[in-house]
Amino acid sequence: MHKLLVSSSPHIKSPQTTGSIMLYVIIALFPSMVAAVVIFGTKAIWLMAICVISAVASEALARFLMKRDVGTVLDLSAVVTGLILALNLPVTFPLWMAAVGSAFAIIVVKQLFGGIGQNVINPAAAARIFLLISFSGQMTLYVTPFRPDAIAEATLLGILKEHPDVVTGNNYLSLFLGNKAGVMGEVCGLAIVIGFVFLVATKVIRPHAPVAFAVTFMGLYYLMGKDGLYMLLLGGALFGAVFMMTDYTTTPVTDWGKIIFGVGCAVITVLIRQFGSYPEGISFSIVLMNILVPYIDKWTKRRVFGTGREKA
Repeated sequence: MHKLLVSSSPHIKSPQTTGSIMLYVIIALFPSMVAAVVIFGTKAIWLMAICVISAVASEALARFLMKRDVGTVLDLSAVVTGLILALNLPVTFPLWMAAVGSAFAIIVVKQLFGGIGQNVINPAAAARIFLLISFSGQMTLYVTPFRPDAIAEATLLGILKEHPDVVTGNNYLSLFLGNKAGVMGEVCGLAIVIGFVFLVATKVIRPHAPVAFAVTFMGLYYLMGKDGLYMLLLGGALFGAVFMMTDYTTTPVTDWGKIIFGVGCAVITVLIRQFGSYPEGISFSIVLMNILVPYIDKWTKRRVFGTGREKA
């Protein structure tokens, strides 16, 4: 006779696990990883490897010191955090600083809040902000695409920040394929779009937040008389929308919540770009909207059919 197992809901099981979902995200990141190596050279491999090793080691150490299950390092979530952070860094970034950033993302932002599923803000976005504030010079030192030995003075986004009226030439295809200075993961729009299509097709993410972000972002720029598509292809807006704005833990669970989240990120990003001191604002906008997620979930919570009470 089989034992009767009593457990709390939910009782519907899914073949998907945290590990399988994270593996899909790694596969979706692979085009951006390849593009980074092609565009910036083999230094990109070392930077990604150091970030991943530091993230995994930090998770194992933190779990061990807090007397928690160290086996969570096998769910690949730390690997994903390390890769996303690495792709948010310029290829010139010192390896030891990258290791510090990964450790900050895992220990401070993730594990001190209880681990996966309990962190309040996106670890990679928070770590990027931490590194930008701590090592601003190194975080803004870029190289010319396809010429890893040539230092670029600034990104196109930085040039526009300093000189709003400058004409840079709206070559969409060139920008989309990665012919611009910037951090490793943001430069090739084609690689990001491939990853986005894969994640949506495999139902790992829902497209609501990235689409709402892109439409609002471009719409605001068009209203200001600027080329919205051109601005979307500059900086890390596209990468952040696809890989950081769709994090399960730090984004709303409802469809309307995701749309509100995407719209909010777009508004804050444009405000920072136009009126703030930084040329880029995607990481700041994601972290700020992360803080509002509990309220967005509460406002958009679905109601139980046939009753007036909210669905738990």
